[in-house]
Amino acid sequence: MLSFLSLGLLALPAAHATGSHFTARDASTDSANSTVDMVAAAWYTGWHSEDFTLNNVSWDKYTHLIYSFATTLPTANVSLNGSDAELLPQFVYTAQGNDVKAMVSIGGWGGSTAFSENMATQDNITNFVEAIVGFADQYGLDGIDFDWEYPGKQGIGCNAVSENDTANYLAFLQAFRARAAPNFIVTASVPVTPWVGANGSSLSNVSDFAAVLDWVNVMNYDVHGSWDTTVGPNAPLNDTCANATAAVGSAVSAVAAWTAAGMPAHQIVLGVAGYGHSYFVDPVAALATDGALNAYPAFNASEQPLGDAWDNATNTDVCGVVTGPSGVFDLWGLIDAGFLNANGSAADGIHYIVDGCSQTPYVYNETSQVGAARPILQWAYVLRAGVRRLLFGEPLGTALGS
Repeated sequence: MLSFLSLGLLALPAAHATGSHFTARDASTDSANSTVDMVAAAWYTGWHSEDFTLNNVSWDKYTHLIYSFATTLPTANVSLNGSDAELLPQFVYTAQGNDVKAMVSIGGWGGSTAFSENMATQDNITNFVEAIVGFADQYGLDGIDFDWEYPGKQGIGCNAVSENDTANYLAFLQAFRARAAPNFIVTASVPVTPWVGANGSSLSNVSDFAAVLDWVNVMNYDVHGSWDTTVGPNAPLNDTCANATAAVGSAVSAVAAWTAAGMPAHQIVLGVAGYGHSYFVDPVAALATDGALNAYPAFNASEQPLGDAWDNATNTDVCGVVTGPSGVFDLWGLIDAGFLNANGSAADGIHYIVDGCSQTPYVYNETSQVGAARPILQWAYVLRAGVRRLLFGEPLGTALGS
């Protein structure tokens, strides 16, 4: 049985690219962030700080670094439990000392359980706003990224959910923007299509959100994974040429969807991953008759490969559900596992193709296959589309050239 990996990787010094100044939000706002340069940001996860210390960060490559994650509590507050709260002051000090904006992301896949109830009433909104403003002041933060996964939809499995979530989210963000300092950065990490409204359909107009957010971080990753019936690219550049089953989201379609709904392109930061998902795939499914690799083969869902050294054989999520390994490989893990050379090229004996639609390279050996987003093409698309910039996965995940 063959292990198959589909990956979205970005590994280039994006902060060294130049760009014009853009209006960050609606001109009616008075934010000091109304004109800023290209954003090259990354998440810094506190639970990996022993493996990747603050001294390991190439600070000159970034404009913003986002400490992840503070999680939501049902008491209209947030917690850094599990994210090394003691390190956050040093993170802020080091980032700001390197002229990098220090932010914290609230929520994430495992930390969004209480967003809905904390915004369900005006009193809850007021209390939640005050708690986060106090949290930001306590640590001297430059900004907050709200990563609610997802308003109006279930995420990890035990989130509170209401059909009014998205409307309440807007009310919260408006209240938070009014309460925060004028130069405080307020962003939101968002799915590849706009949030759903009370009717369960994607919003057709997000302009009110654009007026209070400095930008949105489009999470163009985890587009395909072990929850699907076939392998697919983790972070596809394009899916407009893919079949209907595979065309579930990409950089191109996400930017189109959000701009069509009223989010200006210069307020969009394109998120790209530094990791990928692995699968067990039978050789017959993995290889075409001409020996080329298939981009969307079926896989054996009952067998999940173990990922890199950050993966565990068993995991227990915040809902108390015990699962097997995630099967995730970061870029450095692909190098350690022998898929890639240290410079990012395919190692000897590894087959290599590029899926022409998603622009995803795949590497394959007798036990594993990997797909990775091509960074140069991804960056070229950002410049061509006029979106605000790029948001990376963890700095260590994208350590090559970053």
